[in-house]
Amino acid sequence: MDAKKEIQDIVAWMQERVASAKAKGLVVGLSGGVDSAVVAALMKRAFGDQALGIMIPIDSQAKDEEDAKKLAQAIDLEVERVDLTACYETFIQASFHSDNQMARSNIKPRLRMMTLYYYAQDRGYLVCGCSNASEYYTGYYTKYGDSGADLLPLASYLKDEVYELAKELGVPEEIIQKQPTAGLFQGQTDESEMGFSYEELNAYIRTGQPSANSEKIRRMHENSQHKREFPPIYQRKA
Repeated sequence: MDAKKEIQDIVAWMQERVASAKAKGLVVGLSGGVDSAVVAALMKRAFGDQALGIMIPIDSQAKDEEDAKKLAQAIDLEVERVDLTACYETFIQASFHSDNQMARSNIKPRLRMMTLYYYAQDRGYLVCGCSNASEYYTGYYTKYGDSGADLLPLASYLKDEVYELAKELGVPEEIIQKQPTAGLFQGQTDESEMGFSYEELNAYIRTGQPSANSEKIRRMHENSQHKREFPPIYQRKA
């Protein structure tokens, strides 16, 4: 992959999408991970001072926020911080405490999505999502959470290709080397939760060849099809 050429193409596409929406710039949630770092760096190239990163901790790891700050400093990105921990806890208290860990955890990216759109509408920006093609294929993202966005610039790039983009964009090496995690709860990592490595997943997506977990990957893809389709619209009979 020619990372330099891909970056030029993505930046041009971002500019076209924002212009067609009569918007002014872009906003992204900064998680401290490589995907959001790449999106933030692409936004900065496309829109300069009209690119905004928002750190939205909700019982988050301090290291993730430190890495988000490092990225922002490295690319000179404007940053806001909105701590929604109390908001999350109030929501649980106002509704109920589910025994389903993922039901509780997925509230977090949905609260973050709401925050991004609040800032976006105030400034006349669009919201950038950070899902890559590996996550998109398996449905490894939260519906109406981190996938709730106006643009998904990385949804055609597998995880290993995202790392190539990150290196070309000058993302700090510490972030590139970081173990991927959605950060929804303590000790979570992408690969441990999925049950296979990104290397195996990417190879399957590219070739379709059987592997130790190919059946699981296939099921994840099929079961998450509803996530890749916006709410199904009933087509009335003629």
